[in-house]
Amino acid sequence: MSTLTRRAFSRQTLGSLVTFSLLETLIGGDVLADEVKPVTAKWLAELDALGRDVRGQKLKQVDWQKKVEELMARVDMQDLLKFIDFDKLAATAKPRERGELSLRAKFPQVEGLPTDLVFGHQIFALGKNRSVVPHGHDNMATAFLILQGTFDGKHYDRLADEKDHMIIAPTIDRQFTVGECTTVSDHKDNVHWFKSTGDAGFIFNIHVLNVDAKSGKRTGRVYIDPNGEKLAGNKIRARRIKEDEAVKLYG
Repeated sequence: MSTLTRRAFSRQTLGSLVTFSLLETLIGGDVLADEVKPVTAKWLAELDALGRDVRGQKLKQVDWQKKVEELMARVDMQDLLKFIDFDKLAATAKPRERGELSLRAKFPQVEGLPTDLVFGHQIFALGKNRSVVPHGHDNMATAFLILQGTFDGKHYDRLADEKDHMIIAPTIDRQFTVGECTTVSDHKDNVHWFKSTGDAGFIFNIHVLNVDAKSGKRTGRVYIDPNGEKLAGNKIRARRIKEDEAVKLYG
């Protein structure tokens, strides 16, 4: 095995440094990011297609949930974070003292990604021990993907509506971390509540509105207090409350 001369070693090291510097420039200058965009764009286009199917009644809401969770599990998190320019969003976000801050991520125009996506999207930013407060949805199919941080996540099935209460039953109660997803529909896991347990938490949210035009229900949130009357069969009679009370109690 030959021994490198000092001059050869210096020349080889310098070459490596130049190569590494060039790589940093390419990454920093978004040259490599251009290769990332079509991958994430295709993933978002698949989400859009599923959203159109569920809104067009070609896909049942619970089947939409299953397919979206499968699709979310396949996403390359690093690609997605670059695609939405997450570092810039996170650096400028100032979470609220209580509750969540909603941020709008702008998707770049990329071939293959529809410009009129059927789903809305946002990013929730939360400080430590702050929550997306307990609430259900009317006429909406929704998905949540953890981008940063850890969350205590709870879901409840919405079994019945009363004038001033909602009958619910717990279905999910566990910790969620980066890359994990959960979904909501009118028929499964409708009520949800996420509490940030880290220093800073970010959740990517998509929502298909007016998912059932024949339901007669207006799309929107329905806030509740899940700490309600305990009923037989692990059910809870939860008070319907206003947003400000929900934020005061749980935000």
